[in-house]
Amino acid sequence: MRHPTTFALALLLALGATASADSGEHVSTLADQNGVGITIYNADLALVRDRRKVDLPQGESRLALRDVSARIQPETALLQSVGAPQRLTVLEQNFDYDLLSPQKLLEKYVGRDVDVIRYDPRTGERHAERARVLSTNDGIVLRYADRIETSVNGTLSFPSLPPNLRDRPTLVSDLTNASGGPQEIELTYLSGGLSWKADYTALLASSDDRLDLRGLITLQNTSGTTFRDANVQLVAGDVNIVQPQMAAMGRATADVYSNSAQRPTEQALFEYHLYTLPRRTTVADNQTKQVELLSAAGVPVTKTLELRGQPYYYRQQSPDLGARLKVGTYVTFRNQGGDLGIPLPRGTIRVYKRDTSGTSQFIGADQIDHTPKGEFVRLHLGDSFDVTANKKQTDFRVLGGNAYESAYQIVLRNAKKTPETVLVVEPIPGDWTMLENSAPFTKSSSSTASWSLRVPPEGSTTLTYRVRITF
Repeated sequence: MRHPTTFALALLLALGATASADSGEHVSTLADQNGVGITIYNADLALVRDRRKVDLPQGESRLALRDVSARIQPETALLQSVGAPQRLTVLEQNFDYDLLSPQKLLEKYVGRDVDVIRYDPRTGERHAERARVLSTNDGIVLRYADRIETSVNGTLSFPSLPPNLRDRPTLVSDLTNASGGPQEIELTYLSGGLSWKADYTALLASSDDRLDLRGLITLQNTSGTTFRDANVQLVAGDVNIVQPQMAAMGRATADVYSNSAQRPTEQALFEYHLYTLPRRTTVADNQTKQVELLSAAGVPVTKTLELRGQPYYYRQQSPDLGARLKVGTYVTFRNQGGDLGIPLPRGTIRVYKRDTSGTSQFIGADQIDHTPKGEFVRLHLGDSFDVTANKKQTDFRVLGGNAYESAYQIVLRNAKKTPETVLVVEPIPGDWTMLENSAPFTKSSSSTASWSLRVPPEGSTTLTYRVRITF
């Protein structure tokens, strides 16, 4: 059961909307808002443009803009009169983030007097007694005229609300207005608590040579305020920021909308890419919203099985390099053609494939970086269950100085009833020369030798090679 004092204090929250009456400030609420736009970056950062219509007197006045983001960076705030930037001059600006609550109200009244009101159920009368708040640490301590008490059976009545205690995040500006009357103002600021990411799902064809790709933009708002009917834009790219990244807070609820005719449009912006949502949308506080980015069917893909080595064992004696080594599974496609060919924002691609009953099964996921048009997307989905490798060093010689000669044997095994091709990639350090090799190789880079080996069904293929290395 709630303590009666807590219940009574909770009723005082209704005073928040009229708190500014005593200070003579002009209060602007969301009812004055006639437009809001947000540009959201990848690094938990957003640029907010908040337009409101206000009526200010000529000369100096104080304007309290309620319902700004609770994660606003006050040092970035810019307040201007739309169409007449010289009309308003900001003299002083304060962000009041100490939000009204029963506990906060008590803390502000430490050392000040309040009235304790008690109700007599026998007579129906209310009695008020003055007391001073001495402390609010782990409870309340009150000093009356003749005693000190540490609990209250009644209602605490406060004569006024402290001017720096707000029921909503508020930016307060002392202004000089060149001419009085209604005008449109715009507040621009950077804020944390707003972020976005790209998420992709792909359905791989039964033949592993094509996939259907769908991209979603996921927006998250934990800024402490709701942006109603906002124009939303998203910047993809690594934008340099000075302050450290701020942590997201709160829990989120999900909201999804998708319409192939209403996907975001994309344009280049400096060295980044800007995506604009096709319609205004409300991004509520503690909400996750998803918007379709793309949908592409029948995208050609290449599936590869790869065994990748390490450079360390070429300069030392390491006879046994592993039995039943994992062979990685990769799929690759190019960001071009069909419904592709737009810059793909950084995100996670989750790949599915239907089993023999037609049920979609998850087969792996990988993270992609920002991928321009025409570039390749390469996904590591996991390791093959049926294709494995045994690797060992069969010879090692020190030739003198920094020269070595080393020989290896790699046995690839395939438990499937169909043949498989495995790409063996060996990173060879130093200045190297291939002396012997049982299968043709490709020098795919200055420090890489690659073999493409066909492994028969339920069989094996053996690769041997000898290399001389000078460090």
